[in-house]
Amino acid sequence: MAIIRCNKCAHLQEQADSEIGLMLACPQCGNPTQVYPTLFFVTRLLEKYFTAQREVIRLTTEAAAGVATAAVPAASAMPPAEVDLSNSDRMTSCEQHQPIADWFRQRQIAVEIAAQAVDTSGFFDEVAALIGRDLLLLDQVLDRIRWAQQKGYASTVIPFDGKSPSDVRRLTSFCQQLYEYSFVAKTIPNKQKNHLLLVVQTAPAIRHFFNGEWLEWFALMTCIERATELGKQFSCARNLGLTFADGAQFEVDVFLLLDSELPILIECKSGEYRQDIEKYVRLRKRLGLSGSNVILCVAGLEDEIAKGLTAMYDLSFVSERGLLQHIGRAH
Repeated sequence: MAIIRCNKCAHLQEQADSEIGLMLACPQCGNPTQVYPTLFFVTRLLEKYFTAQREVIRLTTEAAAGVATAAVPAASAMPPAEVDLSNSDRMTSCEQHQPIADWFRQRQIAVEIAAQAVDTSGFFDEVAALIGRDLLLLDQVLDRIRWAQQKGYASTVIPFDGKSPSDVRRLTSFCQQLYEYSFVAKTIPNKQKNHLLLVVQTAPAIRHFFNGEWLEWFALMTCIERATELGKQFSCARNLGLTFADGAQFEVDVFLLLDSELPILIECKSGEYRQDIEKYVRLRKRLGLSGSNVILCVAGLEDEIAKGLTAMYDLSFVSERGLLQHIGRAH
């Protein structure tokens, strides 16, 4: 069975497996809520439990030793410079996440960290980078894979009619990469019909990736790239759960902390985003951050629209194309 858990009213309910990956209205309050595989949900729950357990053990040990809790220096949080951060599990360590935990604790905010969400030893970050660099062309591939997965179809086709030879080569190369990294089960070219058939994968992690998590991975790796270029010490996290003293809860897609003091919060939207703007305005105010440090990264957002929305709301709106440059301007 699948499961939904509403972030607004905490309603928990089983759903049919055929609804995995869909956004449904919460039966209790009507809030849009995603349907997850039960195994995926339990895995995330256990990650949060063990993270909390480790934190309790750490605090208990410090209290017993009479040592005041202190933030771990950012310089000790990051792996050595020679470590390839695009292919490593080193960022999953407690030391890497500790400055982030301390930053929120200083503001009396409980934080749940999904340590494995920044494990780059898989291929999610590589494929996300390919998509983010060429979204205008590759978005049609994502749309067709998502459609096939949601409908329960075993395959989909990528038509080449009307495409330039250059576009066909790029589409073919991308689909081949998907196959090599096992994001699709098979690629079958059909020159007679001028299309490429993709046999889709049904694994929950792959479904979630194509359903929008690719943009979170892209944002995470963009943060790492920019922080490295700036020569900054940093800590980073994905899928943070925040609980304020009054019980209000928020989820944060990507969080970057530069030199243990400059926070950058990124919310990633690969689909509709307008209904969530007010929520992030409230979150920005509660965290006491400037608008330049709270970013709504909307896939494919036109530059003029991003500029206009940024002027209307005290938030920063960017597309995947403008994210790297904007992170460098945050202060």
